[in-house]
Amino acid sequence: MTGLAAPWRTTSLFAFAVLAAAALLFPIAANAETYPSRAVKIVVPFPPGGPLDTTARLLAEKLATSLKQPFIVENRPGAAGNLGTDAVAKAPADGYTLLLVLDTPLTVNPSLYPKLGFDPGRDLTPISNVASFSLTLVVHPSVPVKAVSEFVAYARARKDKPVLYGSGGGPGNPGHLAMEYFRQKAGFEGTHVPYKGNSEVVMGLVGGQIEVGFLATPGVLSNVQDGRLKALAVSGPRRISVAADIPTIAESGYPGFEIGFYQVMLAPVGIPESVRTLLEREVRNIVQSAELQERLRAQAVEPIASTGAEAGALLKRVAEQWQTVIRAANIRIE
Repeated sequence: MTGLAAPWRTTSLFAFAVLAAAALLFPIAANAETYPSRAVKIVVPFPPGGPLDTTARLLAEKLATSLKQPFIVENRPGAAGNLGTDAVAKAPADGYTLLLVLDTPLTVNPSLYPKLGFDPGRDLTPISNVASFSLTLVVHPSVPVKAVSEFVAYARARKDKPVLYGSGGGPGNPGHLAMEYFRQKAGFEGTHVPYKGNSEVVMGLVGGQIEVGFLATPGVLSNVQDGRLKALAVSGPRRISVAADIPTIAESGYPGFEIGFYQVMLAPVGIPESVRTLLEREVRNIVQSAELQERLRAQAVEPIASTGAEAGALLKRVAEQWQTVIRAANIRIE
């Protein structure tokens, strides 16, 4: 009896240790398998009502249906998207706080702001590049041009009185960057007139206070269709389906010119890979559905639905592009 006791105790202690280890690991596995088990928050670091907010609400609705839990959109605007982005970067990496962001806080702001509270490459993990939209180069109807080549000739001739162009949202916003990039490519002078937001830029253009601007295509097409503004070209690599008569800038004499802005979903770094993969798959399936493609394109937003790895590579490339433009234009935020 005594001789059998020691081996039994050793075996029992080993088995107990295995069971204890399994018990410690089981909640992690269970959480990954049952995600989500409660409501998920999608932070949008810009005001409600814009194209990004619309995309977020479409995704939230469909994700709630497919994953059987509420997905709630929370708008946290401020500091050109930095406030909401920083909040997500510092959130627990459990999959219950996500970010749907215009790419600029990740690709532009690191070159503009001397200090950010977050590092895009270190603190955030891409899930998918959901969609993109172009900007449209528009002019007031009084500007005597009908094409990009005519506008460039008109602007170059205005050496003593550079054309007035507007953008909304502070230095380094999409319209500001796009015009500076275009000026560098086309070789003309311009005077920047800053506005608080895109709606104010539209009002300034329609009212004739400024002559030209690059504006987000989804928010300007109605003014073009009503004849209050003239569209010369779109900034993206191809024409948009809802306004196929507007050429691209690349088609208009500047091959290789391509500017798009991207709607990207990310999570705090450290999110369980099983959760990240699940979200990537669900988001891609939703965006690739005929319904979402139709609804996004109706707003002049182009569906993409990339993988997380593809989104990360894109963000890196775009950040390098804007860093070059910002340095050449000497754009700074003190």
